Amino acid sequence: MQAKKKIKNPLNEARWLRFKANKRGFWSLWLFSVLFVFSLFAELIANDKPLLVEYQHQWYAPIFNQYSETEFGGEFETEADYTDPYVIELIEENGFILWPLIRFSYDTINYNITGSVPSPPDSVNWLGTDDKGRDVLARIIYGFRISVIFGFVLTIVSSIVGVAVGASQGYYGGWLDLFGQRFIEVWSGMPTLFLLIILSSFVEPNFWWLLGIMVLFSWMSLVGVVRAEFLRCRNFDYVRAAQAMGVSDNRIMLRHMLPNAMVASLTMMPFILSGSVTTLTSLDFLGFGLPAGSPSLGELLAQGKANLQAPWLGISAFVVLSVMLTLLVFIGEAVRDAFDPHHQGR
Repeated sequence: MQAKKKIKNPLNEARWLRFKANKRGFWSLWLFSVLFVFSLFAELIANDKPLLVEYQHQWYAPIFNQYSETEFGGEFETEADYTDPYVIELIEENGFILWPLIRFSYDTINYNITGSVPSPPDSVNWLGTDDKGRDVLARIIYGFRISVIFGFVLTIVSSIVGVAVGASQGYYGGWLDLFGQRFIEVWSGMPTLFLLIILSSFVEPNFWWLLGIMVLFSWMSLVGVVRAEFLRCRNFDYVRAAQAMGVSDNRIMLRHMLPNAMVASLTMMPFILSGSVTTLTSLDFLGFGLPAGSPSLGELLAQGKANLQAPWLGISAFVVLSVMLTLLVFIGEAVRDAFDPHHQGR
């Protein structure tokens, strides 16, 4: 028997070729993917706990499990403090320690700093420390991961809500569309920042709380383009034919009309993602974002503003944010060109 050949969609293949033709966007996608995957393993890269410990011919994984100090010949039943020189000496006398590349987590305070904090970059803290003695590079790695994950989740959830609302308005029209547009006009005029400031006085902000509040105000970004596409397609012959055959409205919207609207939606998603990251950074910079002590690029920017004598704080956060947002914009431009049928690319 001959092996079945995989059937390719010529339209998607042409889009992929147009995306690859945009070298700037193509390599930006690769670089952003590498940085994001790198940050997903932050605990294995920057941590104040060893990756592996070999003590008296037994193996321990402190990064995944908790071990008391007595297991390494110490005196206390509490969890071993691997930054304590006494614990390190106990282990190394009868074994060895495998440390991560960066021996600090995002909340680890370096008590061995000789001068004042923030301390400048050196061989121990490669990008220096902040005003509390925490390693800047470790906080950047963890903060990059939180920012990107927050942006991804916010983009996906708000896009789902926006596409559903826009599709319903465009397909059914009439009073639903009229009242929906009036509601969006009123809701989009709400002062989001002021509401966050007011609500933060009642509830302590956290990742999910901020995400829920931002979804309430960010779902409107895709409503316009999806609504316009559904208004355009609802009178097409294939939609009328499906309705005449008794096909349900949900099936018509999902299988026949939504793919056309997703073209415009996908081209906007990278820009929505960059806007979500910027929003979280702005809230953290103003002090209304993640809880105190959380790794945050916005909080690092605020420290740079408050400590002008330590330029490495502001410069580090600025470079990371600039690279991240630039890569997202380049990816968005490449996606837009890929879905544009009039774009000529080799």
